Amino acid sequence: MADGAHSLDARQLRAWRVFVQMQEHLRSRIEQQLQAASGLSMADYSVLAVLAGAGPGRLRAHELGNLLGWEKSRLHHQLTRMTGRGLVRRQAGQSRAVHIELTGPGWAALTEAAPRHSEHIHDLVMAPLSDEEVDQLAGLSAKILANMRSLD
Repeated sequence: MADGAHSLDARQLRAWRVFVQMQEHLRSRIEQQLQAASGLSMADYSVLAVLAGAGPGRLRAHELGNLLGWEKSRLHHQLTRMTGRGLVRRQAGQSRAVHIELTGPGWAALTEAAPRHSEHIHDLVMAPLSDEEVDQLAGLSAKILANMRSLD
């Protein structure tokens, strides 16, 4: 083991295992629900939601990738699939910038999928938690995310 490395104690290992198991089950359930209800993958929905949250539905490709936490190649392949389906379009900008923009069909797909997706997230994640636990979940998630970003 390298200097400064830490092994997980039994409590940490138990927490990690249940976290990973929950995450895998949650991701699978959400993916199935989205696909069945709207034909969108979770990756599709994530791109559409981030673009919609950008106000005009448009972001520079590198900004979109940063907000999603995706590598350039993953973003490129996802956008190629979505462009082929008419959900987004690429537009050249200044200084070799590439902008990604929601199309009408992209907005429509998101608008149709969002209510059911939100309901599903509520049922799976939020319903069993108290308001305090929801706040704790947000705080813990933000803390872990900030730590990961600081290590990049």
